Amino acid sequence: MTQKDEEQIETSKGSILELLSTLNAKYSDLKHKEFQIAQNQELVNLETKLTGAEIALLPPFSGG
Repeated sequence: MTQKDEEQIETSKGSILELLSTLNAKYSDLKHKEFQIAQNQELVNLETKLTGAEIALLPPFSGG
């Protein structure tokens, strides 16, 4: 989505929504993509507090 395998971003501890706002400013095409967000390998919502941990943007996928 960002054409990077990994990136470290310094941010104040806030919410996933605040981080997403930062990412949207840096990667303008991101707001047109569908994805889910995981923190420490668990899906989270936009109100989830950041823990300074690993955040992953996951493209749509299907299960079976």
